[in-house]
Amino acid sequence: MGVLRSALLCLILVQSCNLAASSDSAGEWKAATATYSEETDGSLITGGACGYGDLHRATYGKYSAGLSAMLFNRGSTCGACFELRCVDHTLWCLPGSPSVILTATDFCPPNYGLSADYGGWCNFPQEHFEMSEAAFAEIAERRADMVPVQYRRVKCARSGGLRFTLSGNPHFYQVLVTNVGLDGEAIAVKVKGSKTGWIPMARNWGQNWQCSVDLRGQPLSFEVTTSDRRTLTSYNVAPPSWQFGQTFEGKQF
Repeated sequence: MGVLRSALLCLILVQSCNLAASSDSAGEWKAATATYSEETDGSLITGGACGYGDLHRATYGKYSAGLSAMLFNRGSTCGACFELRCVDHTLWCLPGSPSVILTATDFCPPNYGLSADYGGWCNFPQEHFEMSEAAFAEIAERRADMVPVQYRRVKCARSGGLRFTLSGNPHFYQVLVTNVGLDGEAIAVKVKGSKTGWIPMARNWGQNWQCSVDLRGQPLSFEVTTSDRRTLTSYNVAPPSWQFGQTFEGKQF
């Protein structure tokens, strides 16, 4: 009996640890509000303040969101993933409070001419998400103006590797980093040519990073660090013949 009791105790402890690890994989639920932006197909087609451009091409599509200043954090939150569910509104929230996972792709600007509960959703210090109509319809009735939600940070599940889109000119080099997994939020980027060492890049806007180095004719490697302090290096992502406007795929977190 003593052996059986010990085995049961060990099993309980293991299950408790597993539950704790599972709960630690996502952040705590916090209160916010959400609205949606009407688009012709119910989806957000073009990006904004994060620089992603066509959100379907960037793989974010309808599961994208504009964040109020409190959450956007001057663009450093671009690429981060949030789980949202509609709560505390029996008329507008769908039964069972289903949730959706969204990627931060844009900034929701404040409108201080309107109150925070009618039109000024994104006024500081409100925490607010502007969703696509299609994603909003997965958690609430489309007829709703604004709904109360709970949100939490979650890991980003991405298909394929990090994507690096090159732009600029011989004297100004810029790369857009998309499809970042896990934390999703790139906070530092370095580039290396075959004739250079590692060059730290400065954030231009959103997830566009820049440096003033002529890297033409060199294979390019990238080092990306996320806000959870993980660093991933993708060697020789772009061949020496790369051109501005091209996108190349590296490793994934």
